Amino acid sequence: MNTHPQPELRGHALIVTVSSDDGRPVLDRRAYASLAKTFHEAAVDDDVRVVVLRGLAGCFCLGGDFSEFLDATKHQQLIAAVTDMFRTLATFPKPVLACVDGDAVGVGCTILFHCDMVIASSGSTFRVPFVDFGLVPDAATSILAPQKLGYAGAFRFFCLGDTLHAEDAKALGLVGEIVANGGAEEAALLRARQLAKKPVAALLQTRGLLKGDTNVLCDRIDQEISLFQQALQDDTTLKRLQRIARLAA
Repeated sequence: MNTHPQPELRGHALIVTVSSDDGRPVLDRRAYASLAKTFHEAAVDDDVRVVVLRGLAGCFCLGGDFSEFLDATKHQQLIAAVTDMFRTLATFPKPVLACVDGDAVGVGCTILFHCDMVIASSGSTFRVPFVDFGLVPDAATSILAPQKLGYAGAFRFFCLGDTLHAEDAKALGLVGEIVANGGAEEAALLRARQLAKKPVAALLQTRGLLKGDTNVLCDRIDQEISLFQQALQDDTTLKRLQRIARLAA
């Protein structure tokens, strides 16, 4: 069984792997809690000036753990962990970069909307099938996606569930740079080193001005999570999720 790589500090860049503790390319409640803890600690660590999110080899993240969606006994812990992680990410004061090499699906894609820059390999894909599952988007992407993609682009992406290839994602503004397959992490670390050399106060203040009022994002995260939780209590949605889980098994 593969294990989740621990956060690694290279210079002033903290590299964080988006995966479950047992090394699967999904996020379960323990992974959300671990990410929140990592971001809480990085926020007050002066040695950390930039965070770089990466996935496992050949896959960024395939989304949430379906088994937790289908187990009502885990819903309360799951919702609490998801809320804490995304509120922490929304209010994180330092630059966050992502290097995507492969598929970014569901929450593995919505987490990217909180990143200041996304660098993707040419073969990467992006998909948010929430509506197909009978769910709503998370991570305040109902605000962030129209801001970044435009309303029409966000509608197609979320409501039609279109898969975006790297070039499409760059054209819409989700991806900042495209590199050769396998080169996303190196390119992201290059950008991270560039940022880490900037005057710290000026960089953080400028980023804060660009981000604006994060309380709005936190309020939307709470609203989305409430709707998400309601959907998990709907019999039709649960049957749909069970069917999708069987097909994916």
